[in-house]
Amino acid sequence: MLRQIEGSRAIAETVALCRPEVVCAYPISPQTHIIEAVGAMVKSGKLAGCEFINVESEFAAMSVAIGASATGARAYTATASQGLLFMLEAVFNASGLGLPIVMTLANRAIGAPINIWNDHSDAMAARDAGWIQLFAETNQEAADLHVQAFRLAEELSVPVMVCMDGFILTHAVEGVDILDQESVDSFLPPYEPRQVLDIDEPVSIGAMVGPEAFEEVRYLAHLRQLDALERIPGIAQDFKELTGRDSGGLIRTYRIDGAEIIVVALGSVLGTIKDAVDNRRELGERIGVVGITTFRPFPSEAVREALADARQVVVLEKSFSTGFGGVLSTDVAMSMRDMDFDLRTVIAGLGGRAITRRSLEEMLKQANDDALEPLTFLDLDQGAVERERARMRSVRRSGPSAENLLRDRASSAAAPTRRDV
Repeated sequence: MLRQIEGSRAIAETVALCRPEVVCAYPISPQTHIIEAVGAMVKSGKLAGCEFINVESEFAAMSVAIGASATGARAYTATASQGLLFMLEAVFNASGLGLPIVMTLANRAIGAPINIWNDHSDAMAARDAGWIQLFAETNQEAADLHVQAFRLAEELSVPVMVCMDGFILTHAVEGVDILDQESVDSFLPPYEPRQVLDIDEPVSIGAMVGPEAFEEVRYLAHLRQLDALERIPGIAQDFKELTGRDSGGLIRTYRIDGAEIIVVALGSVLGTIKDAVDNRRELGERIGVVGITTFRPFPSEAVREALADARQVVVLEKSFSTGFGGVLSTDVAMSMRDMDFDLRTVIAGLGGRAITRRSLEEMLKQANDDALEPLTFLDLDQGAVERERARMRSVRRSGPSAENLLRDRASSAAAPTRRDV
């Protein structure tokens, strides 16, 4: 049923429809509303047959999820930013043990300096943890991806992380079609674990593995990720047949036929990019968009096929590898390593900075004019950066850059303008 609903609430209700048996989480913005809503449904009895476990930290949340999943329970949790880092040791354990836990990651910047707003640095920090990572463009897709995530996780016995942009999606109120229980039950069968702790048939899970077998264990985990590349399109097609919605899959293309320049991106920014591309198309510029839904495992063949005819690829990402550059760009470059094309990386939206259509259109114009630098920081205040670098060169005890930048900005805002005089 289509309802005007906050994104977090839509996720909570959708997760409840998936009949989790154990939910454990520690609140952290911007994930908190999801877990509050799930907890309220458990307490009221609306979500029956589920135990909500209050824990003292994010590390404990993932540890409880691991224990619950190992005993054969359908387990769910959610986190964001520093919370993901705090549980990271256990995040690796969950995938290493092959446990089909589903987790919502409400994407948020990682400090320091502290920042609660959206970018993708948390997901990128865990990209090699062995979890499948699915990125949602809209709240509708975020809800749909959770239903698909449980099925995917349990078919392959791997954990799945559904990434949705913090605040931009989690706190946005918009129309979302929440499925009914009968539809979810028809799509998601009861959980039948591939491995389970059973007192009648005792086994060890997570025992010490030495050099004689560890490499093979890791390779098998890699193969399960590759198996996911085969399964994800089929699961998305089954979901489309059930709902009529084209949610999920590996990638999503937009106006790439005849496109000479193609923008590649993850998450909610794709909507603004599409609007900017529409405007540039009206001016005769041949530009298209590829949205990555499945980031891990990376869909190299699908990306390669979609970008095959582009002369220039612009990867816009809300994270970057300090001292190197783009993270998503590296994966795209590897997918097209023997092809003739120009790759440009645009870093944008860090710490929640607005990515405006005007800035995107100017960037696309530069790309069309072959004037876009190999690495661009969209809307970067170069003057502020140079002032801080000059301060660091001239004063040994220059202080923390974050506070210096804020102080400079406050001083600039307080300075009288020509109009004030």
